[in-house]
Order: sequence, then C-alpha cells, then structure tokens
Amino acid sequence: MKVNKILVSQPKPTSEKSPYFEIAEKYGVEIVFRPFIKIEGLSAKEFRQSKISIADYTAVIFTARTAIDHFFRLAEETRVTIPDTMKYFCTTEAIALYLQKYTIYRKRKIFHGKTGKLDELLPSLLKHSKEKFLFAISDVNKQEDDNILDKNNINYTKAVMYRTVSNDFGKDEPFDYDMLLFFSPAGITSLLKNFPDFQQGDIQIGCFGATTAQAVKEAGLRLDIEAPSPKAPSMTGALELFLKEQQGQE
Repeated sequence: MKVNKILVSQPKPTSEKSPYFEIAEKYGVEIVFRPFIKIEGLSAKEFRQSKISIADYTAVIFTARTAIDHFFRLAEETRVTIPDTMKYFCTTEAIALYLQKYTIYRKRKIFHGKTGKLDELLPSLLKHSKEKFLFAISDVNKQEDDNILDKNNINYTKAVMYRTVSNDFGKDEPFDYDMLLFFSPAGITSLLKNFPDFQQGDIQIGCFGATTAQAVKEAGLRLDIEAPSPKAPSMTGALELFLKEQQGQE
C-alpha cells in the first residue's frame, strides 16, 4: 500500500527548512503534525503536596527547557524568590542558554554538558558536591539518571513539576493516515487510549528510540521503520529511506 498521508506526532516545526517539508515536496506525500501527547504543569497546590520547598535547595538540575519553565513558574506561584546564588546544571548548552529567559546568565553559576547525557555533568556535580540539588523532572523520567546520581552519592531530591498526558482526538477529527511516527512510549499509550480498538492493518508505524520501539512491540503492533540506525540516525532520514525504497519499487 502506498503511503500518501503521514502523521508526525510532534509539534509543527517552526523553521521552513525542516527536512519534513522537503520530504513532503520531494515524494509527494502529505505530512500532518499532530502530537499524541502534551505537557501539563502541576498546580501549586499539587506541588505543595510533595512537601518539597524550592527555597531549601542551593542548586537545580535541568534536562529540558520545559523543566526550566515549570521550575520558575512554580517558584512564583509558591512565592519563592530564587536567590542569585542558585547554581544551575543543564545537560546541554541550549538548555543552559534558555535560562536567560528567567535569570542573568553568569558562567560561575551555570554549568552544562554537550550531548544531553547526565553523566557528562558528573565532574561539575562532584565539584559542587556540597550543594543541595533539586532535580526538576516530569512524571516520566529516565531511571538511568537516578542511578547515575545515586551511584555518585549526589545529594539530590527529585521534584515532579510537570506531567505528560494524552492529547485526545476529537470525535470529528479525521484519522485517515497511512503512516504514524512516534517519539516516545507515551505516544503509543495515547494512541491506544484514543483508539482502544485500533487495528494496524496496512498502516505503517515508525518510531525514534529504543524505548519507543519496545513500547510499539509490547502493544502488539508491527514496527515498520525504526531510528536511529546505521543508515539513518534521524527519523527524517529513516522516513526518506522508506519512501525512496517504496516509490522505487513502483
């Protein structure tokens, strides 16, 4: 079955130079950007129930810009003033630079890694081991991050500040796609929540990441495209290889 309409379960790219747009034009397919999940911040009341006070900490660990938004939002809503002495540890430079939205960027108090992996931050975390760290996370966080911090005796507390929830489809919203692309296990959960009687049939399913691939298989679905791979390190690369092969066979 030829693929004509593709659902990408992510927000629409802000740049017109996105590879998705090039692929759509090159292969004559329609690509629709429609997230299966959305981020929802905890209310101040919900956060207080965790018995965590932001004011008690001298440093914070961020693995996403979303975490930064909700950290400062909850600080404001719980009437906590962030001191200038607060130290910030971010897994990428892009996340670190995003802090400029909320605080003056000072090299002496902001530290970052390069690849997004928490273990890259270990030298900085260990160098400041006397700090009391708050780890700002979502309700779905990587267990390996906890293991890294525990193994190295980092004094930290996990603080759930936002959650991933299903972005439900409306009753009249069309679902006539030939291919679905997923980027997290939560997307698969949302698919089955929205369509409990979902039958894959000829619908192609692609995903990015090993945990998402595992979720597809555990749901009893067929995985047709998987990235990253040696030939396609990105989802767009894997999609283009698939379409090139499909259209070349016709």
